[in-house]
Amino acid sequence: QVQLLESGGGLVQPAGSLRLSCAASGFTFSSAVMSWYRQAPGQDRELVASITTDRVGTNYADSVKGRFAASRDNGKNTVYLQMNSLKPEDTAIYYCHANAQYTYYTRKYWGQGTQVTVSS
Repeated sequence: QVQLLESGGGLVQPAGSLRLSCAASGFTFSSAVMSWYRQAPGQDRELVASITTDRVGTNYADSVKGRFAASRDNGKNTVYLQMNSLKPEDTAIYYCHANAQYTYYTRKYWGQGTQVTVSS
């Protein structure tokens, strides 16, 4: 059974920081490209950050470059999103996503999401 369990969301003031975690199970984590998406009310879900299996390759949305950093610990089957200098427009539900690699196919999995609210 595949599970992606996000944690670390909450209410933070503008310019503050949060660290999201996503604990994965049920698939070979080290072989999966992991990503963070977010969805604000009335908006489409958008890619925030992704990180490759070797922990070296990362990709960020222009709106978060220089403020957010994705990392992963393959020994703990966990991916992180460090969010600094948060802005009210970062308010959204943040979702963990796995693009899991199997021998002959790939599968995409989603977590249940964690709410991040940036407000004074």
